[in-house]
Amino acid sequence: MTVVIRQAQEEDVPELVELINGFAARNLMLLRTPEAVLKSLPDWLVAVERDENDHEALLGCGALVALTSELAEVRSLAVHERGHGRGIGSTIVENLVALAKAREFSQICALTLREGFFQRLGFEIVDRWSISPKLWQECIYCPKFHRCDEVAVLKYLTARGKEDEAERRPVAGNPLLKWQSWQPLKLAYSYKPIHLDEPTQVGGSTRLGGE
Repeated sequence: MTVVIRQAQEEDVPELVELINGFAARNLMLLRTPEAVLKSLPDWLVAVERDENDHEALLGCGALVALTSELAEVRSLAVHERGHGRGIGSTIVENLVALAKAREFSQICALTLREGFFQRLGFEIVDRWSISPKLWQECIYCPKFHRCDEVAVLKYLTARGKEDEAERRPVAGNPLLKWQSWQPLKLAYSYKPIHLDEPTQVGGSTRLGGE
């Protein structure tokens, strides 16, 4: 059998949503609805195992989401247990990076608990507030918003030296997000409520649902 990475098609949506929401039920990623996936279908890639009769079984998926005109995010990266240990997650990410380059983004990011996985693919650990548009778009709706322990990773898609990097305007910056506007959100994001009658619980999530 052959594993193929291709753009998601309408007939993939039910199985794709089932895969993602299986991890969401374990609080490992956010729920997706069929309607939301259909609306953004060109942004989704799937990994399928194809047999000699061209029958396909879905093994994984991932989406590329535009945060700004220059910054994209790897989102909803999930691998079915049938595909674990086969490098499928890495292959999906590499194809999403290629898609981001083709769409002329200069940076691609992700939020993850498996930063080593992304570092092996050329991503760097960064301050998650350098990708603040992500926080405004989706993280504020996450039940783990007040106790997130995910790590932000970023990969540059255009060649540039470290010397002039400090002189550039941060690509992840959003002109609509003024310092005064996102400071209260930053405080809320870092706030961890303490309940004196309950033990403190540390939990986490990951955008990588397998691999």
